[in-house]
Amino acid sequence: MPAPSITLRPLCLSICLLVLAPFPVLASTPAALNPADIAWLRRDGFDLDAASVMRLRSMGRTGLLEAQLTERIPEQLPPAISTLLHGYPALTSSLEASLITRKQEQDQLNAMPDGDDKVAAKKAAQQAANEFGQQAQEIVMLRAVYGPNQLKEQLISFWLNHFSVYMGKGRVRWMAADYEEQVIRPHALGKFKDLVMATLKSPAMLEYLDNAQNAEGKVNENYARELMELHTLGVGSGYTQQDVQQLALILTGSGLVPLDGKEQKFPPALAPFVVREGLFQFNPKRHDFSDKVLLGQPIKGSGFEEVTQAVELITRQKACAQFISRQLAQYFVADNPPQALVERMAATFLRSDGDIAQVMRTLFQSRELQQTAGTKFKDPIQFVASSVRLAYDGKSLANAMPMVNWLNQMGEPVFGRVTPDGWPLDSSGWTSSGQLSKRFEIARNIGRGDNRLFTPEGSPKAGIGFPMITTRLFYDAVAPGLSAATRGALDQAASQQEWNTYLLSSPDFNSR
Repeated sequence: MPAPSITLRPLCLSICLLVLAPFPVLASTPAALNPADIAWLRRDGFDLDAASVMRLRSMGRTGLLEAQLTERIPEQLPPAISTLLHGYPALTSSLEASLITRKQEQDQLNAMPDGDDKVAAKKAAQQAANEFGQQAQEIVMLRAVYGPNQLKEQLISFWLNHFSVYMGKGRVRWMAADYEEQVIRPHALGKFKDLVMATLKSPAMLEYLDNAQNAEGKVNENYARELMELHTLGVGSGYTQQDVQQLALILTGSGLVPLDGKEQKFPPALAPFVVREGLFQFNPKRHDFSDKVLLGQPIKGSGFEEVTQAVELITRQKACAQFISRQLAQYFVADNPPQALVERMAATFLRSDGDIAQVMRTLFQSRELQQTAGTKFKDPIQFVASSVRLAYDGKSLANAMPMVNWLNQMGEPVFGRVTPDGWPLDSSGWTSSGQLSKRFEIARNIGRGDNRLFTPEGSPKAGIGFPMITTRLFYDAVAPGLSAATRGALDQAASQQEWNTYLLSSPDFNSR
């Protein structure tokens, strides 16, 4: 299959050809690794680092895949990165305690008289919320770069986008880190219906798509519509507006525990129907107990059991298997994935009751994955994570904020999609001239090492984290797959910094 047309090639190579002094000459030593295995590994994770190549060498492709799918690779991070993560209150604080504190502070703020003090207090509260949200973004990127189970880390990124929440709405920025850590991460390789249920009950999703406001007599259809259209069945899959309305009624009462400190009391007849898990609460006083019909199937009014039945019914539809399989194939394989692969993945989905690990096994053992190697253009998150992984190759960062800023500049901030449809999975969303120009600037920042990644936030800049990409990892795993055009451009680099920049901005590196 021919590589997609990417305008990054003339942008980078035209700059490269202006440089006259060669540095360095590529090694002529034969590749020690199977090129097909390396191509497979570049899809398996956020591209290459020495640790992932070592796992491939020691375990083989099949062994590594099985270890990842069965989660037998411990999620053990480098000590310095673990310390950095555990310094984030967004990760270590109880979500309930954080929201209670925020409510108390908001009540105090509302009670203040108008004036400079109130303006200053509002500014401080906004800053605290922004910092919590920023920490959630940094957590995602640090795990993407350093997580040992790279296939799982990619799936987490995929599911965060598929079940997208926007941290600019309401209290979502306070909930975003919990959403990644407690909702998406534990279910990334499990049953799809369990993942759907976890997102349905998550505070972030309840707040973002308004189901916390969905009650008998005041029905809000927002979440019901997106659950079917974006999360499970897809547009044109056969469900009707009547199905959306019925699902919205089924979801009435599924919301959040009040954090006002008042004791909740339920009539004896309703008390057995109360469900509480963390901050999620099914409140029977807010639920429509009428009988419903969803996708042609009767669902008797019975409380939260209706929600469970609805999720099982939806996720067992052939349309759901097709939609999720195509989305996964589009992320990992090609903008327009081969239909035969999608059909096999969907068959696995249906046969296994939506077992994500089994669907991924079908995908990663497919001939189509190998046949399309080098043709899937990286989105900004993949580009930033893979650039840092290759350039610094396991060296522990002290500051993840530059990565967050780079994603903001390229238009794919984590938790930053306003609409619930998630960021584009196809390359057309990321190949404009402005996007590619910005990508070249970021490659230069990483290639020069002058980027504050090794300077703790709030500290004066001290030294440069200068990467030397011409390591054994490069010569063994990367160099054999480079095109002649990229090799020629690299030969023209006048310094290690320029050489790094040209490699990271090359079409070869930006596709996988």
